[in-house]
Amino acid sequence: MTLKERFRKFLPVVVDVETAGFNAQTDALLEIACIPILLNEQGVFYPGEALNAHIEPFEGANLEPRALEFTGIDPNNPLRKAIAEDEKTALRRLFKGLKEVRRAEECRQCVLIGHNAHFDLAFLNAAVLRTNSKNHNPFHQFSVFDTVTLSALAFGQTVLARACKAAGIDFDGKDAHSALYDTQKTAELFCHILNSYPMLPNALYTEEPESEPKDNDE
Repeated sequence: MTLKERFRKFLPVVVDVETAGFNAQTDALLEIACIPILLNEQGVFYPGEALNAHIEPFEGANLEPRALEFTGIDPNNPLRKAIAEDEKTALRRLFKGLKEVRRAEECRQCVLIGHNAHFDLAFLNAAVLRTNSKNHNPFHQFSVFDTVTLSALAFGQTVLARACKAAGIDFDGKDAHSALYDTQKTAELFCHILNSYPMLPNALYTEEPESEPKDNDE
């Protein structure tokens, strides 16, 4: 089975964001990282190449002091080498890289994987609207794969660090709350769960006729 067959032509992509608060409409998006999940010839899932960016707060963005203290991010630190989220910068670069992978895998769209995935998707969708990037966005607007749910099913754990420990994956709390690090660990966790707990036998997949109307989740 190929990757496009396993997920109905969706390319699973792990995404993590670091933000300056919890409100996707008003609070700044500060970091974003993406890792596509791939499938080798032996049927083993593995993380692809990471794409990430440090992002400048958009004009008028709210910066919650407690959120910045929690993540340890200083938005004004020049060493971050942050780039603007608008125009052809941060988001467009990430989207272009993901589209190349999607096309190589013959998938029609990306689906976001995250630990509390709807949080990450909300900030991603808000940034897409701010930057007028809807036509470049490869992600499904509302469907997600959530590793919180998968971890609860597989290990009885919902915290990323604890789920990784249960899966035998190293997790350094000092590196947590970096979008790239958390994305890498979430990708390892997702692959471990799928490789250890296959849920969908190959025989169950059937290709949908091209003329058939799309389901509401597509």
